[in-house]
Amino acid sequence: MSSAAQKNAVLLLAHGSPDSVEEVPEFLLKVTGGRPLPPAVVDEVKHRYALIGRSPLTELSRRQGELVAHELGLPVYIGMRNWRPFIGEAVRRMIADQIGAAVVLCLAPQNSRTSVGLYRSALSDHGGLPFTAEFVESWHDQPLLIRAFAEKLLAGWVQACHEAVATVPIIFTAHSVPQRTVAEGDPYEIQAKETASLVAREAQLRPKDWTFAFQSQGMSGGAWLGPTVEDTILGLKQKGHGGVFVQPIGFLCDHVEVLYDIDIGFRRMAEQNGMRLWRAESLNESPMLAKAIAQIARARFARTA
Repeated sequence: MSSAAQKNAVLLLAHGSPDSVEEVPEFLLKVTGGRPLPPAVVDEVKHRYALIGRSPLTELSRRQGELVAHELGLPVYIGMRNWRPFIGEAVRRMIADQIGAAVVLCLAPQNSRTSVGLYRSALSDHGGLPFTAEFVESWHDQPLLIRAFAEKLLAGWVQACHEAVATVPIIFTAHSVPQRTVAEGDPYEIQAKETASLVAREAQLRPKDWTFAFQSQGMSGGAWLGPTVEDTILGLKQKGHGGVFVQPIGFLCDHVEVLYDIDIGFRRMAEQNGMRLWRAESLNESPMLAKAIAQIARARFARTA
């Protein structure tokens, strides 16, 4: 590999997650930009983290970075907006390593100013970077990403249908955002639903086999995108279904929105209504996910060469 090639790198950005329950209050202040949340909200988030033990988001993001680095033969850096390792830390390491050009990609495939937009702003907060940064706005329809989701979907769904002795309806989910965000032109809702549709097509599902819902609506005021997963589960119950299969296509690894919201909250709610809930495995260390990110990076480097 030439010295010029060695100066290329990939920077992966993510939300971040506290390492312990005790760090939740400080973490939430970073999420809100320093705006205090009601004590009841803080206590609820601490309770959720306590129930899952810890969020593996940072650990899994690092592992995803290692897999991408192996695919590309280039260094991959990880930066979190709301927790360690912060984006600024990653940028400083890249400067010390004399990186000349980087492809910057968010570990959130669908573009929303509440996620990708904030990550980009956090990167720009560090002023003029001494390396060129090719920022990937969205990659919600990347073919290998779609294949990775479809692989996890089919592996779990076939088993669920076998256990249920019936065709279990699928609910694709993505994190909700405030309705005002979409009203102002944010592409997130369209992209999230397009990802779901592409995964369904890749898995050769029938239209009646699946639906879409938004999860993890915020605890603060204002209207958030729906329908909610809870309402969707109840609607499927009314149609005579005894179970549901959930696949979050807005998340790339396990963290609190998956391990608590789905595995504990939605499962408990389903059981209280006489239903069973299954979930697709998260992509986590999926080789296909790493190939998807590597393919995007190669294309961006080739375009800017």
